Amino acid sequence: MNATPELDREQGSAFQPKFDAAGLLSAVVVDAESKAVLMLAFMDREALDATIATGEAHFHSRSRGRLWKKGETSGHVLTVKRILVDCDQDALVLECAAAGPTCHTGAVSCFYRTLRDGSLQNVKT
Repeated sequence: MNATPELDREQGSAFQPKFDAAGLLSAVVVDAESKAVLMLAFMDREALDATIATGEAHFHSRSRGRLWKKGETSGHVLTVKRILVDCDQDALVLECAAAGPTCHTGAVSCFYRTLRDGSLQNVKT
């Protein structure tokens, strides 16, 4: 019996990233040690290839419309320790070591607020 392309993507060993109609896939960045969520970004083929080639996280900046290396201006690069791929290969988890705050606001994580009773409150760290 022949495997279907979907079954091959979901259970096979070949890396076959499934980009959306805009050519992007979601990338969740977590701290390699604590597993705390640091940020969410998007990758296109160029960003994925650059990340794999260099070991440093690259993303597609939707606002800039171009390749963006995390930390290119701040120096707060994300060194990729491991890439986890979800079942249908349209989302990744990048386990990274951060060279400084991940959020452009200076917070360790971009997820520094919680929704409580209809308003945002800072998370205690």
